[in-house]
Amino acid sequence: FKKNDEITINVSSSDKKSAIPFNLPLVSNANNNQINLQQTIQPYLVDENGDIQFPILGKIHVLGLTRNELNDLLKERIEEYVKSPIINIRITNFSVSVLGEVRKPGVYRINNERVTLLEALSLAGDLSIYAERKEIILIREDKDYNKVYFKINITESKLFDSDYYYLQQNDAIVVSPNRAQVQSSAFNRNTPIYVSIASLLLSVLTIFALN
Repeated sequence: FKKNDEITINVSSSDKKSAIPFNLPLVSNANNNQINLQQTIQPYLVDENGDIQFPILGKIHVLGLTRNELNDLLKERIEEYVKSPIINIRITNFSVSVLGEVRKPGVYRINNERVTLLEALSLAGDLSIYAERKEIILIREDKDYNKVYFKINITESKLFDSDYYYLQQNDAIVVSPNRAQVQSSAFNRNTPIYVSIASLLLSVLTIFALN
């Protein structure tokens, strides 16, 4: 987990009453028509120190923990109060950014927290015809919040076994332009249109001159 992650944690047990104090209250969210209200689990925000404030247990340091590690930590602590607790954890603001030569660049929120590089490109409308498929850049933060850059060739099969095939929270994908696009950047794409218009005007003037 990283700073500013929003996490929902639901604690349940066969003894439902004993688990209630370890859950945040539900919050009501209005939909677009502001009439029907939906209740959702209130999320925890990982603060600047990497902590969350958990009911009964107090401050819990979650920075750098995996989901399984946090699950084990909470289970051990809660078992002092609740028999055989079941803990469900998910990140509610899991998102990735897709930039560059794609049809719909932007930030995409992923509901199930599991998305592959190829799925993220599909969400962005796929690569444009100007994209360089052998030089896609993945930008990822390490545990010390340093930016790490990976150059990816999506035409190679080893992509599927790599550490960057499945994306992580706040990953950014940058699709580079291909050589043809780079070379054409110095060339006005409207030039053929201007040439066509000029040719048409010249033809019209020639017809009038002949008459």
